[in-house]
Amino acid sequence: MGGGRCGCGGRPPASARPLLAAALALLLGACAAPPRATAPAPAAAGTAVDISPSACGHGWTRPRPGTQTFALRNTASAPAEALLRDARTGAVLGEVEGVGPAGVRLLAVRLGPGTYAFVCRAADVAPVTGPAVRVTGHGARGPAVVPVTRRELIAPALAYQRWVGHELGRLVRATAALAARPDDVRRARAAWLAAHLRYQRLGAAYGAFGERGEAIDRTAAGLPRGTRDPRFTGFHRVEYGLWHGERGPALRRAARRLASDVRALYGSWADTRMDPAELGRRAHEIVEDALRLELTGRTDHGSGTSLATARARLDGARRALDALRPALRARGVATTALDRGFRRARRILDGQRRNGRWVPVARLGRADRERIDACFGDLAERLAVVAAVCDVRSAA
Repeated sequence: MGGGRCGCGGRPPASARPLLAAALALLLGACAAPPRATAPAPAAAGTAVDISPSACGHGWTRPRPGTQTFALRNTASAPAEALLRDARTGAVLGEVEGVGPAGVRLLAVRLGPGTYAFVCRAADVAPVTGPAVRVTGHGARGPAVVPVTRRELIAPALAYQRWVGHELGRLVRATAALAARPDDVRRARAAWLAAHLRYQRLGAAYGAFGERGEAIDRTAAGLPRGTRDPRFTGFHRVEYGLWHGERGPALRRAARRLASDVRALYGSWADTRMDPAELGRRAHEIVEDALRLELTGRTDHGSGTSLATARARLDGARRALDALRPALRARGVATTALDRGFRRARRILDGQRRNGRWVPVARLGRADRERIDACFGDLAERLAVVAAVCDVRSAA
């Protein structure tokens, strides 16, 4: 999205991809070490294992069952990533990313009887599988997940893309109605909100919208002239005009430009292809952006409807999650707690709509603000697990 938004606008997500072992621990109660910044070897403690492609998995010579920590060291000249998997099923127990040259990253996992191997990769190098190591004895293995493949996400991504095309057609009509009568303030404000919320529900597709998406929903943040900058276009430009007393040709041009950009996006959508690999992280990014932007009021340009936008984002995140449910079920990942979280968040936000109007974020009481932030924070944390499980791994 525009105005410096991360994740949903095709740029890198606001937070790094979660360590898989830590994400599975959050979901299933395992023991795992959180991600740590790269440290110079030999500062980290644990079983030292090489993750350079030329010596992947070397150093693990005393396998044993139970919880143990590996000090994964990169002896290559480029950043490396590695994961530990079950050699028989391919299920991944944990992973590390971005380990710089001479760096060390800790990985804690719980091993049961079985055969395991590290898979390592450096930039522009194909994944290398290290030696298989057999663990004997007794004990239960910690949580692991079979990596999601790009092929597995193609059908859900295509189904989602078809739904987006249908919704864009409805958005064309909604923005045309707004552009037809922007000077009728009461009706124009209602039409603006309805159209804007319809757009916000398309969150998992923003990465494919490209420059048209920027034109449709950018904010004035970062523009040299702020709200007076000619590049300030789209929903928030019309919002600024409608709630700051602007009338006449400038407002009509802004509304017509918005309708035109939406029509262009709709017209090009049939030839657009979403990247299936992006689908896995979108639900998390949508909620994360709502917490960071809407629930701080940073995207409000006068309407005071940020909570309505956050509510629409919940619908968008839920739609993205629905597309991922088959892959999650196939891996035994339950979404019951997530579904409860979505219901609770919707209920709390809906309680902030009074007499047909949304309470502006700045007017929230402290208790309401804390409840909303806590609910979205919990959702974002749980959806980070979904993002980790459904990520397509290059080193798998």
